[in-house]
Amino acid sequence: MPAFDFTRVAARERSRAEKYTLRETLFGTEDVLPMWVADMDIETPECVRRAVAERAQHPVYGYEEMEESAFAAQREWMLRRHGWVMERERLLYSHSVVASISTAIMAFTEPGDEVVVQPPIYPPFVKQVGYNDRRVLSNPLRRDESGRYRFDLDDLERKISPRTKLLLLCSPHNPVGRVWEREELEALAALCLKYGITVFSDEIHSDLVYAPHRHVPFASLSPDVQAATVTAIGPGKTFNVAGLAISTVAIADDTLYRRFEKVYRAIHFAQGTVFGHVGFEAAYREGEAWLEALLGHLRTNRDRLERLLQRFEGIAMHPPEGTYLAWLDCRGLGFESDRALREFFVREARLGLSPGISFGREGSGFMRLNFAVPTPLMDEAMRRLEQALKGRR
Repeated sequence: MPAFDFTRVAARERSRAEKYTLRETLFGTEDVLPMWVADMDIETPECVRRAVAERAQHPVYGYEEMEESAFAAQREWMLRRHGWVMERERLLYSHSVVASISTAIMAFTEPGDEVVVQPPIYPPFVKQVGYNDRRVLSNPLRRDESGRYRFDLDDLERKISPRTKLLLLCSPHNPVGRVWEREELEALAALCLKYGITVFSDEIHSDLVYAPHRHVPFASLSPDVQAATVTAIGPGKTFNVAGLAISTVAIADDTLYRRFEKVYRAIHFAQGTVFGHVGFEAAYREGEAWLEALLGHLRTNRDRLERLLQRFEGIAMHPPEGTYLAWLDCRGLGFESDRALREFFVREARLGLSPGISFGREGSGFMRLNFAVPTPLMDEAMRRLEQALKGRR
């Protein structure tokens, strides 16, 4: 396996990186190490950068169709790594998963219909429902004594009504880091099939999974489940190419595909950017060795954070099974409000994290920390956090 260097720190402050540019706006100071929005401070793999640089040498950046070889690269990747066959004729380009969520909401529900979300959850899951004049049906995850979350299917079945049309599944889950087991997904699928609920499965973090856990594509569970599922997937999180604005939507069922495509065409998603096309293909064709090395680095960062937190009372973390997002239970620190907790991290730890409350009221007292950073930044984050916790103690 080639050696990859995860110690280099790119000067993202010199770019328009959202994570850094919005520090003053979000935290009231630039004197924080930003570990909030879900992109990496780790360099995008060289194979992707090379492909984009080569394409940039062409003197025209006009409209282009995405190469069939790019779709083939993703399909081969999904079959090899996840055992899932994606049909090419049922695969669409999308510039973002959030845009795909809104398209699904418009395609499969009517104003006033209910859309199931499972908080604590990535905020756009809730926001897009409201923006489209649908109703949120909240089905909170259950958290056990160890800090591990599970579906609450009894709660869901009690709440389902004739207007419940769509469920937004996050798999692996952001922010709690669960990689759902096959049996859990099968139980959820059975309930959705029983009540005729379509499932939109956001699987953008599916490649960021730590052994022994394995990602199971929801649509791969059975032919019946596949016929009721819309899957969003792409290289953005895996290869740190969110700025290329490219993902895909897979819909096997002909009726669901036609309904989704009708809204999709009305919005006019088009074909994206020339740089997105070549970066997408290069990532799936050449990025596997880099990803395997990355997973080892991320696991090291995760485990270091866990060991640090074990030394202090008041803050706990169930190790994420997937993603690079740590869901920190800070309720034991004794802060009187989520604002006070946030200020502790900003002023005392000088870390810019995502407040748990932004993921729903179930996230009150929690913070989300993005540990997808090079070793020197992880060293600094650990130093700051340890110092702040010592001061608190």
